Amino acid sequence: MNRYPLWKNLLIAFIILGGFIFALPNIFGDAPAIQITQINSSRLNPAAMDKAVSALKVAGVPYDRVIRDPGKGMILFTNTEQQLRANTIIRKAVGDNYSVAMNLVPRTPRWMQDLGLKPMAKGLDLVGGIYFRLRVDLKAAVDQMLDSELQDIQNQLRKNQVRYTAASRDRETLRFVFANPSIRAAAEKLIRKSYPTDSLTGFETRGRAILRVVPTPAQLQQVRNLAVEENVAALRRRVNELGVAEPIVQRQGRDYVVVELPGMRNAARAKERLGDTATVQFRMVYQGADPEEVARTGQVPLNAQLFKDQNNLPILLKREIVASGPEITDATSGFDQQSGTPSVNVTLNSSGAARMGEVTRHNLGKPMAVLYIQNRTENKKVGGKVITYTKRIERVINVATIQGIFSSRFQITGLNTQEAKSLALTLRTPLAAPVSIVEERTIGPSLGRQNIRNGFVAVMLGFILVVVGMVLYYKGFGLIADAALIMNLILIIALLSLLQATLTLPGIAGIVLTVGMAVDANVLIYERIREELRVGASPQAAIHAGYERAMGTIADANLTTLIAGLVLFAIGTGPVKGFAITLSLGIITSMFTAIMGTRAIVNSVFGGRRLKSLPV
Repeated sequence: MNRYPLWKNLLIAFIILGGFIFALPNIFGDAPAIQITQINSSRLNPAAMDKAVSALKVAGVPYDRVIRDPGKGMILFTNTEQQLRANTIIRKAVGDNYSVAMNLVPRTPRWMQDLGLKPMAKGLDLVGGIYFRLRVDLKAAVDQMLDSELQDIQNQLRKNQVRYTAASRDRETLRFVFANPSIRAAAEKLIRKSYPTDSLTGFETRGRAILRVVPTPAQLQQVRNLAVEENVAALRRRVNELGVAEPIVQRQGRDYVVVELPGMRNAARAKERLGDTATVQFRMVYQGADPEEVARTGQVPLNAQLFKDQNNLPILLKREIVASGPEITDATSGFDQQSGTPSVNVTLNSSGAARMGEVTRHNLGKPMAVLYIQNRTENKKVGGKVITYTKRIERVINVATIQGIFSSRFQITGLNTQEAKSLALTLRTPLAAPVSIVEERTIGPSLGRQNIRNGFVAVMLGFILVVVGMVLYYKGFGLIADAALIMNLILIIALLSLLQATLTLPGIAGIVLTVGMAVDANVLIYERIREELRVGASPQAAIHAGYERAMGTIADANLTTLIAGLVLFAIGTGPVKGFAITLSLGIITSMFTAIMGTRAIVNSVFGGRRLKSLPV
């Protein structure tokens, strides 16, 4: 009567065995490590690892083992003290062309790694590291788009010889002034071809024909969303170049991005790389006026802008941008072969290369300048409150005479070594809009280890109390529920490892809660069995009725809790998500182990036997 078919028993055994295999990598723990990667290259020079290992031997710093991969090298240590000593030594040994970062590396055996088995990822509160919450400047993203559209329309009007007397932008509106309505009509027809979704309005005022161009709210919202998504992708690439293992970069809400760098200790270096929004523009030098005279009088020509060069001297550049940061597809730092000075080797996309080729072809022997632009986030106190604002820094870093025609590949000089490396990284991973760090937390490895220890104690204490309580109250059936509880813990860990979900301190709280909730289903089933026995049902009939009639109540109770967990995961932030993940997974696994798992054991032990009583 109480028997599972063979296929169902095999399915349950297969799931439990699979859970044990996927959970197995977690028993080996993590090792402190130094990760070495080569800047501007996807492959690591083997000589760098040899230098690092030799330096450690000379300094007498012991290490556990060395892992050599094509793209990176890892040196593992037995404790964090050795790791901290080795970090300084290795940085000096390999030089500035390599990224050296402290990380935690799983001690999982190689054969498990070859099978794709990984331990579950651990959050910052468990392994230590740096947490950043960055805000994306959506207004700057919209301003950049509108400025680009304004310049593009101006270029099109000039190219098609449609004369305008003035062009300006007021917030989210572009405004063009024409001599008469007929010229405005020609301009409107031209603009509609390139920007069909924009709202175009023409009117006359003071004898002038005005055309107002306004992007739709949907377009502006798309620009904002795209800016955040592009920033997330760029920050991921920057984090990868920092050499951090298992980083987390994800969008949060409308305009925030959360970056978690487990195992990283250098907060200043991380802030510099993540928040750097430097870019460059290539412009022709304006030669129709004296820059010093313009700086003295303030009368800047219509088609020019006034900047300062490296020596703080005034220089005039044409407003038209030949090429800029968004059109750069690759940038690497190096040294100029002729002068030996630091340089940045730049590669443009097809549109930028075409424009650069055309400009250099028509301007041989004329000077072209490189304008360096950086948006720096700074804080100042106003009325006792700290206000964060963005400061825009612009300077001309290089002016060179065009000696020949070039398009997609060329060099930027005029920087020192560190500036060249930083600019190359920034140009390779451009941010679509400036970001500001609104929250920063650093968690030490010792605190992380203490959190893990406390979490482990909490899980074990809760587990032991539940196990003892079930045995004392339900006797033999209590032992079966305890076996299901062990299976439940294994399956939770296995799913966290399989999904590579991040385990956090709140996640451990979710596991502790799951341990207590996991036996609820068995309590309902066992109490139902007791009721059936009290009304005179046979042991076999009581077992069958206990499982069948308690199913509806168990499903309803767990379903409502699962819905709450999914809602927490959907709308919650990092710590809340960590709790929601383990809670939701725990509910799913506990339903499986408490119903199917215990039923399979009960059927195997008591099914098909003539029983006078049950140990429940």
